[in-house]
Amino acid sequence: MPLFNYKAIQGNGAVAQGQLEAAGRAEAFRQMEGLGLRPISLAELSPGAVARKRPAPEGGRTWRRFLMRLGRDKVAARDLENFTRLLSSLLAAGVPLSRALVILYKEASSPAAAAQWKEIHDLVVDGLSLAEAMARAPETFPRVYIAMVQAGETGGFLDLVLAQIADFQAREKELRGKVLTAMLYPAVLFVLAIAVVIFLLVFFIPKFQAMFSSSGNTLPALTEMIIALSHGLRAYGLILLIGLAGLGYSLRTWATSEGGRRTWEGFILRAPVVGPLVAQFAMARFCRMLGTLLGAGVNLVQALNVARKSIGNQILVDAVADSITRVSEGGQLGQSLANCRALFSGSTLEMISVAEESGRLDTELVRIATVTEGDLDRNLKTGVALLEPLMLFLIAGFIGTIFIGMVLPIFTMQQNIK
Repeated sequence: MPLFNYKAIQGNGAVAQGQLEAAGRAEAFRQMEGLGLRPISLAELSPGAVARKRPAPEGGRTWRRFLMRLGRDKVAARDLENFTRLLSSLLAAGVPLSRALVILYKEASSPAAAAQWKEIHDLVVDGLSLAEAMARAPETFPRVYIAMVQAGETGGFLDLVLAQIADFQAREKELRGKVLTAMLYPAVLFVLAIAVVIFLLVFFIPKFQAMFSSSGNTLPALTEMIIALSHGLRAYGLILLIGLAGLGYSLRTWATSEGGRRTWEGFILRAPVVGPLVAQFAMARFCRMLGTLLGAGVNLVQALNVARKSIGNQILVDAVADSITRVSEGGQLGQSLANCRALFSGSTLEMISVAEESGRLDTELVRIATVTEGDLDRNLKTGVALLEPLMLFLIAGFIGTIFIGMVLPIFTMQQNIK
């Protein structure tokens, strides 16, 4: 009779591992349910079954991961959110994990999602935990997502954690949408300004240049500079474009390196307008994630280790890491975060300290995140309201400078004629 290796959640919430004999997987699931266990994973240890099942899926998984890295078969954020919420509902209804994963990959809305959920199911059936299976697909599951799932599996409240992840994803998607919407109009104005200036320099200025050359008059310095810029852009435009692309690639490579990323993130934090907004956004994510985890029953130190991964800025992550060390040594959270002034103001630290003393830290952290997100939304709207006239002023300045540079020689020609 085949032997199965299982991992399941006991009635008290603890995770149990063991082996049992059964005629098939269905019988093994019935035995586990009879023991009062909620299955997390079930793997058949029969040598024939292992040899039959493992080699083929591995090649398929490798190929799917290769395609996803190329961006050809990527799971959409909406599919991931639906997967998380539905998996939470199925587990809360008592459906075993492997069966829930089968339901999800059969009902997936896209081939990419179906392939990814099928891969997760196969890995779980092979004996991996859900978090370990998700860690094999970092292009789909963020690190903080995997860390929360691992916390839920360890504590025995996976369904609750998945529901919290889905809520967090929806909230973050809404916040990112507000940021992108606020920056869309200034970005369009900037692109429009560049396009108009290039059009004038490439197609408009050469017509005036021919007229000025035939007159034989000395041109003003501003006109000479504009004509030289036009000539250089027409003669070396392609080389300049290739150079800019190479520079952009070099900067991107540098920014993704450890030292470059820290330098860039430090520069962003010190920027006069952008820095406070970035810190505000990171603080809102950290507080919401920490409050969500504490509300789900994760212990404080583990919740801090997970929540700090959601910050995004490595400099701020390092600052919070020092606070986690002090909390693990017995310190209070509010006092431990006092050195993270880039993230937390004095009033925020005071609210955290009071909430910690009154035993409502989870709800207070979520409330702080909600209030901070509202402030961030207002600050973004104010910044965009100031940025729009500035962009229009720059566009008018560029075009006006070119117009004046072209009109000045005409006035000089008229004076010579007189």
